Amino acid sequence: MTAHPDTIALVVEDLGKSFTLHMHGGTRLPVVSQVGFEVHAGECVVLGGPSGAGKSSILKMLYGNYLAGSGHIRVRHGRALVDIVEAEPRAILDIRRMTLGYVSQFLRVIPRVPAIEIVAEPALAAGVERTAALERASGLLHALNLPERLWRLPPATFSGGEQQRVNIARGFAGEHSILILDEPTASLDAVNREAVIGLMAARKATGTAFVGIFHDEEVRARVADRIIDVSAFAAREAA
Repeated sequence: MTAHPDTIALVVEDLGKSFTLHMHGGTRLPVVSQVGFEVHAGECVVLGGPSGAGKSSILKMLYGNYLAGSGHIRVRHGRALVDIVEAEPRAILDIRRMTLGYVSQFLRVIPRVPAIEIVAEPALAAGVERTAALERASGLLHALNLPERLWRLPPATFSGGEQQRVNIARGFAGEHSILILDEPTASLDAVNREAVIGLMAARKATGTAFVGIFHDEEVRARVADRIIDVSAFAAREAA
């Protein structure tokens, strides 16, 4: 894909990761090495490859949950490209608040907080006025077919699919220009998978960039502009 440099949202260069198993004599477990790709505004890049290839580890490094062993992850934050690998924790938190959102496979929130407040929180954190943030949250919950009777309840007792719809709505509620999606549609029925595809299309049209994992082949084919085979970056033990 050829694009003007100003459209670059995310650049990954020579990224590597391994784990040290301290409970097993310090055994080193290599995961990926020399990972490199770019993501542009309005583009969805999907990480493909077999289970265990390192797809989720790459997403966690992009978000700063895992520390990269080597390489660089440069995120367009405002007018600058900021390296997540070298950034201070305070800078990473600011990037997460304003630029880089994450939708995981599971909803992890403070207990007893109503679903609509959970969804509105990223918009509030980005400086959106409270009434507007709640209206945005309502629109997303409507789009994802979560019954309105559940909005004022905490999601701890919701079904897995209902919790995931809250999770997705929260991920889309902020002002983020880059969204990381880790199997967001895995626990959803066909109607709500279609709703997520629609939400992604709308955000791509406004310039939001996506990096994601989608094991559902139909969803992947419909959302991906490019698919990167992560197995090409499989790490090997040094001789």
